[in-house]
Amino acid sequence: MTDGARTATRTGSRLVEAATHCPYCALQCGMVLRATGDGVEVGARDFPTNRGGLCQKGWTAADLLDHPDRLTTPLLRDRPGGELRPATWDEVLDRVAAGVEDVQHRHGPDAVAVFGGGGLTNEKAYALGRFARVTLRTRHIDYNGRWCMSSAAAAGNRAFGIDRGLPFPLADLGHADTLLLVGANPAETMPPLMRHVADLRERGGRLIVVDPRATATARQADLHLQPLPGTDLAVANALLHIALTEGWLDRSYVTERTTGFDDVRRTVAGYWPAEVERLSGVPVADLYATARALATVDRTVVLTARGAEQHAKGVDTVTAFINLALALGLPGRPGSGYGCLTGQGNGQGGREHGQKADQLPGYRRIDDPAAREHVAGVWGVEPDSLPGPGVPAYQLLDALGTPSGARALLVFGSNPVVSAPRAARVESRLRALDLLVVADFVRSETAELADVVLPVAQWAEEDGTMTNLEGRVLRRRALREPPAGVRTELEILAALAERLTGGGTPLPADPREVFAELGRASAGGPADYAGITWDRIDADTGVFWPCPDRDGPDTPRLFADRFPTPDGRARFHPVTHRPAAEPVCADYPLHFTTGRVLAQYQSGAQTRRVAALRRAAPGGFVELHPDLAARIGVAEGAPVRVVSRRGELCAPARLSTAIRPDTVFAPFHWPGAQRANSVTNDALDPVSGMPEFKICAVRVERA
Repeated sequence: MTDGARTATRTGSRLVEAATHCPYCALQCGMVLRATGDGVEVGARDFPTNRGGLCQKGWTAADLLDHPDRLTTPLLRDRPGGELRPATWDEVLDRVAAGVEDVQHRHGPDAVAVFGGGGLTNEKAYALGRFARVTLRTRHIDYNGRWCMSSAAAAGNRAFGIDRGLPFPLADLGHADTLLLVGANPAETMPPLMRHVADLRERGGRLIVVDPRATATARQADLHLQPLPGTDLAVANALLHIALTEGWLDRSYVTERTTGFDDVRRTVAGYWPAEVERLSGVPVADLYATARALATVDRTVVLTARGAEQHAKGVDTVTAFINLALALGLPGRPGSGYGCLTGQGNGQGGREHGQKADQLPGYRRIDDPAAREHVAGVWGVEPDSLPGPGVPAYQLLDALGTPSGARALLVFGSNPVVSAPRAARVESRLRALDLLVVADFVRSETAELADVVLPVAQWAEEDGTMTNLEGRVLRRRALREPPAGVRTELEILAALAERLTGGGTPLPADPREVFAELGRASAGGPADYAGITWDRIDADTGVFWPCPDRDGPDTPRLFADRFPTPDGRARFHPVTHRPAAEPVCADYPLHFTTGRVLAQYQSGAQTRRVAALRRAAPGGFVELHPDLAARIGVAEGAPVRVVSRRGELCAPARLSTAIRPDTVFAPFHWPGAQRANSVTNDALDPVSGMPEFKICAVRVERA
């Protein structure tokens, strides 16, 4: 059944059923929403990504729609330190507009910043970028996807000339002979994906997982490589070293479809397996077994995720695995290739249409004169009026309230008080602002600091599009209207633009109209949506970009004949291992890493409010090896303190042989004393601006 076979069911004028997609991760599982006497019920839908399956988060997603914590009235703080009070929409919109005008009058256009989210629809991400560049005239806009996909995006762009998380449909995983997962734990982060892995296993294929922890995914693997955090790059170079010495290079592919291989060959020549075993802890035998499993079968897929990417060398780490995939001739071959598992719900679409600091719609560069001219023409402004590139997310937040940074911040779809690295410092920067505006549907930890809180519609109350981890553009369909007193982000942006420009540069508030404009703005860009319409999506199971022509095909698989580079070839880049930004020492002798758990999502502002999810994962914990626990005298469940140079967290100990004795782990979904990001390092990748979430030096002690 196609996606458009039954998109909605009505009883009279009342909508009682709608086919839509889960609001959480980038798998964007298909689901059906049904209106009942008690609220909204979630049903399964046979969609290509999830094939009727949902995880616990998806099944309980509708529990938030009528949650008692739901905001239905704008909130306003009359004075610094005062309490947030209910206010009218006119009051809060006038306050925001006046505050923005005052800050920009005193400090200039760049004194106002915008911070977006990877869960916003394509329409909202696009509108947010246009609002920042045209209405506010600020260069300061970025989003929390900078902390999710930026390293993989940068590596993909420089190797392939394009960034699409998976350049092939997810179902290809089931047809591979070997699947290598690096820093990925989909059994907990996107469980329905494992149905495709099960297909691979049933065909006799092999799963190999690279992860410092024996996660739920690693426990299903045929082979688990358990490296020291931060050494994935060295492991990748060793695998390529072995492939070359064993004669497994795809010479014709490298010659005909790539460039730059000789420099990579010389670099990996020094990555002897025995040396990499000493560095990473991965046995030589496992390195050889992995290389053989990748190189001596017909179809191989290599996938990376946050564990490999959230490092100050994340771009180079992803590049090392891309080099391996290119040397084996994988990209562009059916059932083979390199891909990246996008994390947030619209992490792909959210980074394509203008809420990144350096981008315009269609994944165009904002410093490209031709791109500026095209987009300015769609927007009806002069190209020279558009601001230049801004700074990546952490740098934007770290400078808030300082002489060189923004004095006002508008936040849409993010909770940086919990999700930002070195979170205590970011929290202090937010407190230093002249004006903080947060649009959310609950009083998140960031909203609690705001001067103005704007209640917004939820996913089941709005129409729009999302782009999943495959580059498949999907339809989000509303089952019902938002509660009285609640507006969509598009309506809020349109109202603010009206106040700030006097109607001179209006923003449309209708999502269908916004998507049509997005298509015109993206036309000719790398992420070309010009041929995609809502009706076309409704008629099928989504549309894969690029799709430049409404009467032409979309692109489920990239790279079959050429790469979107000037010469059509993919590019090798030599990369070398370097230590973590913060090495262990006598005072901080352990490695700290973070991640997610099955029942919670991102900063937890949503999932921590769902009773079933709270029962499944009621709070944070610190996972440590029993040998380490014995050394410091800690028993299961005892409170422990994890201390870094930036801060500390306190949570119950969870003893497990799944983790290395020199490493401790904590999930990052909880605020307060259990906030894992109080500890994490804000060292940045020089190319992507990705913070080093996945490794820093700590000590652990009894609390």
